[in-house]
Amino acid sequence: MTFSLVGRCRRTGMVGAVVSSSSPAVAARCAHVRAGVGAAASQNVTDPRLGALLLEVMESGRSATEAVEAVASEAAHIEHRQLTAVDANGGSGAYSGERTLGLHTAHCETDAAAAGNLLANDAVPSAMAQAFAAHPEQHLGDRLVAALQAGLDAGGEEGPVRSAGLVVCDRESWPVTDLRVDWDDQPIARLAELWELWKPQMDDYVTRALDPKSAPSYAVPGDV
Repeated sequence: MTFSLVGRCRRTGMVGAVVSSSSPAVAARCAHVRAGVGAAASQNVTDPRLGALLLEVMESGRSATEAVEAVASEAAHIEHRQLTAVDANGGSGAYSGERTLGLHTAHCETDAAAAGNLLANDAVPSAMAQAFAAHPEQHLGDRLVAALQAGLDAGGEEGPVRSAGLVVCDRESWPVTDLRVDWDDQPIARLAELWELWKPQMDDYVTRALDPKSAPSYAVPGDV
């Protein structure tokens, strides 16, 4: 009931995650990103603690592959879980427990890992990775949204998806992008629209945090 991709931009060092599911608020549980460390997803009967744990293991200096292996070897009920990770060097890893739901698979390559469960077909993760890699010159957010759309176009889940999310970290300690569609008949299309709205404003909000005096005004009452 979920398909996702975690990715790294080799050009900028940004890391991010994108995810969609038939259940509400999927990104709140499944997408985990940390600047300078990597991105991780924990899905399929989700334990959100595992995404945070993957980031902690990578921050300690271990690769994405090593982090996935370490978490999968120690976490309780791991047979129900599906994990992916990408590290700051572009390494990737994935794990699917033996009780992962329905048709499930994962695809790993340099700078990206994609996975899904209850899929319409087993080509979905590889289609996502291919779309992500197609235009490395684009902003990481564009590439992640394209990957999610490619997963849907390749068949997506067995049933309709209802929620989607996009998270991107750059050099700051907080996500520069954290967009979510928590319940909609076309969540991936809505997420793409939100990204297009947010993208031209994203850097300005970083400036507002770091140097408010030089930040642009948005001409709202009280905004000077």
